[in-house]
Amino acid sequence: MKVELLSHTPQPERLIAAASRLCYSAAGLEDLMDALTPQKAADQVRLLASMGHESPMEHITFTFGVEGVSRSLLAQLTRHRIASYSVQSQRYVEEAGVFDYVTPPQIAQLPEARAEFEAVMAQIAEHYHHLTELLYERQLAALPEEQRREKSACTAARKRAIEDARYVLPNACDTKLIFTMNARSLFNFFRHRCCNRAQWEIRRLAEEMFRLVYAVAPTVFEGAGPACVREGRCPEGKMSCGRMEEMRRRYAAFREGEG
Repeated sequence: MKVELLSHTPQPERLIAAASRLCYSAAGLEDLMDALTPQKAADQVRLLASMGHESPMEHITFTFGVEGVSRSLLAQLTRHRIASYSVQSQRYVEEAGVFDYVTPPQIAQLPEARAEFEAVMAQIAEHYHHLTELLYERQLAALPEEQRREKSACTAARKRAIEDARYVLPNACDTKLIFTMNARSLFNFFRHRCCNRAQWEIRRLAEEMFRLVYAVAPTVFEGAGPACVREGRCPEGKMSCGRMEEMRRRYAAFREGEG
């Protein structure tokens, strides 16, 4: 898994502070911004957090680039709907050779399971390519003779072939994407996906994202994390992992750059 913070709103704490103060100030925008020193901006952000007033956080956004994750993760990630996603298409991008895929740690650690998993992936790749060729030949055969020699017609036929052949590809299949979330959406994402009960792959993604945004907006995200960190209690009841103190120490280490 590779996770990068591609871009973010400049001076995020200052913008949040200005947006919140604007609601109650007669000052003009220029005067409002000029009056916000880094310390005043940080104090205002902490005040908003203590009040649970999160709407000004929506003004700052963070854009991530992610590679080496599975389609299984993508299905979970896109359930977080207040975000913008651009994902590599299996409809337009043909998988070459034995496609890249994500191997779950539990499978990777057991030699017999790993061998079985890799054999299945190789078989799926073989069937995918065979289906692609069968469908491609059918698409070409349906074209008039003169069009079969045109590059654009062949490209269109290939695209129609792989858009149906992709149905055999597994959840493990590798994908890459760029997506953007605002800070308020990230609070919600971290609350659910940094939790020990989240699936391992999306939890790993969430932790990497947390590290990246904390590095550029520490005041905004100083209270972010799973519910046991953000709210001081576990909402899972009897389904709790029972490791609340461990999680608090873990996120304290993240904030100190030691996690």
